[in-house]
Amino acid sequence: MPSHVATLLAALDTSGPQSVGQFGRFQLRSAFQPIYSLSHMRLVGHEALVRAQDENGQPVPPPTLFAACRDAAELAHCDRLSRLVHLSNHHRQGRQGEWLFLNLHPDVFTRLASEEPRGYLRQVADHFRLAPDNLVLELLESQVHESDAFTEAVARARHDGALIAIDDFGAGHSNFDRVWRLQPDIVKLDRGLVARGAREPRIRRVVAQMVSLLHECGAMVLMEGIETPEEAMMALECDADLVQGYHFGRPQAELMPARHMPATLQACYEGLSQKRARQRQTHREQVAPYLNAIGHAGVLLSAGRGIQEACRSFLSLPGAEFCYVLDARGYQIGHNLWAAEDRPKKGALLGPLDDAQGACWSRRPYFRRAMEAINRVQITRPYRTMNGRHQCMTASMAFRCLHDGVEEIRVVCGDVRWDEASPAPAIMP
Repeated sequence: MPSHVATLLAALDTSGPQSVGQFGRFQLRSAFQPIYSLSHMRLVGHEALVRAQDENGQPVPPPTLFAACRDAAELAHCDRLSRLVHLSNHHRQGRQGEWLFLNLHPDVFTRLASEEPRGYLRQVADHFRLAPDNLVLELLESQVHESDAFTEAVARARHDGALIAIDDFGAGHSNFDRVWRLQPDIVKLDRGLVARGAREPRIRRVVAQMVSLLHECGAMVLMEGIETPEEAMMALECDADLVQGYHFGRPQAELMPARHMPATLQACYEGLSQKRARQRQTHREQVAPYLNAIGHAGVLLSAGRGIQEACRSFLSLPGAEFCYVLDARGYQIGHNLWAAEDRPKKGALLGPLDDAQGACWSRRPYFRRAMEAINRVQITRPYRTMNGRHQCMTASMAFRCLHDGVEEIRVVCGDVRWDEASPAPAIMP
């Protein structure tokens, strides 16, 4: 064991029910907040949080504690001591086979590569009889530095068996490029992003896309700061892997029982099933008129009727914006046929996009899915239209028709303005 670690261990008071570290005029204790796997529906670990008190027994917030450090050496000492307090308290409760999340100050973490002997983390973990691969080192995303020393520290921590987590992703100037380079094992989404996503459907869709992209980066996603049933539901809907927050368990000195499953987690799945059933029913009722109208338009067009006659019933529906026809390669034939009240004014903000004749929409889901199921009406999820600043959905149907005596396949499409407050469809990829 390195000599400075022995010095830190000497600063631990283990005579009471919980190990306490002495840092100047501050006493450092541990609180452990449980972390659950949504898929496994049980406890998989805890995050260790420092709880400091001054000489008068008054609580001291962690930022105040670290701000009291006079230089980099004191900061490193305080940071390391708090982790040893957590490891000691975790060890005293005799738990194995779960993750222990430890927060590290990035500057101190970087010094691991230049000052600590190789194998340091493994030695410390061994001292407390904790498997190194049960350690998850958390780094604040906003404070991650792009440097050779930091990269070396990450490589050394991984060599010692620890996992790497980025904390507070989505706050401030988060950087997906940094995630690609660092390849963290776990990314924790910022509490503010989670709270906004639970309130705003548009943000929730963005969060779901962020989760998908982080999965593509090779990371598991943990949503932290979950405090309400709505936020817990969003974690399920966005396909998060892990959750943490007051809704599931508050920080406390004692670890939660092994394989614990809170009642709130079971309630999430029950609520999700009910919500999806309601969404499907509501969505079917909302989109049925548009599906019927586009299907009717396809039948009329296949019989040789003109687009204005064929699409009249669709364009008369509330929220219907315009119709258009694509050929079998996805190229638009003719201009958009607008509902009278939605026709864009000359010189509109998105005027350069108004003329869609000849545009190729073959990559769009409404074209691909229609071509895969001819004579069956399709509809997309809400997406950002190219004809305004709002969301829309597109209904479509592929049909066969005669053109100059030759049978061809074409696709009739109709765009519908979609209200942000409407429930997102629970079907359609």
